[in-house]
Amino acid sequence: MKQGKEGFRVAVVGATGIVGETMLELLASRRFPVSELAALASAESAGRQIAAGSRSIKVQDLAGFDFNGFDFALFSAGGSVSAEHAPRAVAAGCTVIDNTSHFRLDPEVPLIVPEVNGEELASFQGPGIIANPNCSTIQMLLAIAPIHRAAGVARINVATYQSVSGAGRAAMEELGRQCMDRFNFRDPEVHVLSAPIAFNVIPMIDVMEDNGYSREEMKMHRETRRILGSDSIQVNATAVRVPVFYGHGEAVHLETESEIALAEVERLLDEAPGVSRFGGAELAMPLTEAAGDDRVFVCRLRRDFTHPRGLNFWVVADNVRKGAALNAIQIAEALVEMKR
Repeated sequence: MKQGKEGFRVAVVGATGIVGETMLELLASRRFPVSELAALASAESAGRQIAAGSRSIKVQDLAGFDFNGFDFALFSAGGSVSAEHAPRAVAAGCTVIDNTSHFRLDPEVPLIVPEVNGEELASFQGPGIIANPNCSTIQMLLAIAPIHRAAGVARINVATYQSVSGAGRAAMEELGRQCMDRFNFRDPEVHVLSAPIAFNVIPMIDVMEDNGYSREEMKMHRETRRILGSDSIQVNATAVRVPVFYGHGEAVHLETESEIALAEVERLLDEAPGVSRFGGAELAMPLTEAAGDDRVFVCRLRRDFTHPRGLNFWVVADNVRKGAALNAIQIAEALVEMKR
């Protein structure tokens, strides 16, 4: 991966999806040094024109695309697509940043949140694959990592309140249709999610594993351990889908290994990159703060009066931006900066 005079050649896989579209937007708005940009999707989408910043580019068919000569490939088209095409891109000389869950637990693949464990990129020798963590894990760890470095985190209890954009564009459209159905006294039709979502909450995301936890819940446990480099942290999660279009919220309770003053936690969060802390009764919510913003917001920080080393807080972020597209582009930016 060597920057040419005009920049890097970048391919976005899954360019017609919510995350892919946001990747194209952020590449332009953050002025990532792109000399050539390819928007890739399925054959059904090939030939469409989509926005890439202030210009429009034509979607190409992923199946027939030649990755030779491209520096970066940002994947966000589903695990099966990544499984098939990411190795092909690497073989052609690409650095792949994958937003699916397919490679996240592969010990040979770095799992990166740049603000948390970005230093691991220093040893990355491309071409190769780097994995983007789950959106819920990313926002939680931006808030927890500075506390863990200062006092050690032994255990995390977290309940997630996840927006429908986490399930893709079809889920967002389903929420919209179901709202109209309810307003018109019609029974909503369910096609995408597991149950009606309009004016409802669904207390399980993804399939259930043998231990009674959903796959989404276990992702948070497994990925947190990998990213923080600890096999002792326990993450007890309950993942819930809520009728919100953009922005995941999380109610976090954690227990530290050593005592830490609340004022010190406030200072750590105030200084944490990518984090914005609200104090007192000021609230951060998906619609009014998180949606469309690149920051992770923390509010309701307080001592847990039932545990001597317990802390509680609420964390919210735009799951499509920092939870997916932005994190991937920040990884690419970090690689570019390290190789200069």
